[in-house]
Amino acid sequence: MITTSLTHPAMPLALRPTPPSETPRAPADAAGPPPTRLALGIAVGLLAASIGALYTVFARWGLARGLHAPDLTVLRYGVAGFVMLPVLGEAWWRDSSQFTSRWRLWLAVSLLAGVPFGLLMFGALQFAPASHAAVFPFSAMSVMGMLLSAWVLGDKITLRRATGIAIVLAGLVVLSGLDAASLTLRGALGDAMFVAAGTLWAGFGILLRKNKLDPLLATAVISFTALLTYVPVYFIVSGGSHLFAAGTTTLWVEVLVQGLIAGAGTLYTYAKMVSLLGPSRAAVFPALAPGLAALMAWPVLGHMPTSHEGAGLALAMLGLLVAVTSVARR
Repeated sequence: MITTSLTHPAMPLALRPTPPSETPRAPADAAGPPPTRLALGIAVGLLAASIGALYTVFARWGLARGLHAPDLTVLRYGVAGFVMLPVLGEAWWRDSSQFTSRWRLWLAVSLLAGVPFGLLMFGALQFAPASHAAVFPFSAMSVMGMLLSAWVLGDKITLRRATGIAIVLAGLVVLSGLDAASLTLRGALGDAMFVAAGTLWAGFGILLRKNKLDPLLATAVISFTALLTYVPVYFIVSGGSHLFAAGTTTLWVEVLVQGLIAGAGTLYTYAKMVSLLGPSRAAVFPALAPGLAALMAWPVLGHMPTSHEGAGLALAMLGLLVAVTSVARR
């Protein structure tokens, strides 16, 4: 009699059935993070969106008091660069090889989320209406975050996530009051710059996740690189005339908001959110910033939120919940 068993000890390993624990799994970001990790990621994401809204509102506040976009940019990068110096120094002292052997990676991180991103965002406002700033960069962050995550990381684009992002984009259009009359040839150049900025930011999230970079260290590298490159150029070209002419209160408020809270906080919270949720989910949260900015502008700028701004924020929140959460599956 011939007896054969697939579980016989002598049977080749390749012919044995795969135990449940060894069953191949889908990419972690596709299945969704565990509930506790998801809740923490959502909390960090809401904080990141709030910081984005805060620096947007106080940027308008500073511009109304005589500051210009380059002045706000130098405060953001200069102050954050100095604040992050101890973090960078400690990391270098502990293991300098992580910088010397991966300098190309750190350079790419700095180009994606550093000075080029800021110049594109501020420069676009010279061509496109302010209402477009609430739609195009954040739309690019969400859509390109999803597409790049699928291409680079193999994160499956689910119907639920695509539907959620579509709802978010609809909310941004409603919130901004975007109409066909604002779509001019000059505005198209600004819109292209907004899209490029959003794409750079999405690529920053992909790079963080793919290489498992430490969020705090990434923040330190980006801030310090900008401190070495942008800040000297700013003072050589402009002399800092508008910055020194600003009132003491205006200057210190912007140092606090743009430098300490936004300069370091935006990068760190987004990087942390990517490590918790993955880049495709994390890229949805910045879309909440315009709606939250409309709420913050009420006490700071005296601008009462309109009904379409409230409806747009509600739509964006709904889309975010649909895109970020996932149906539990075995």
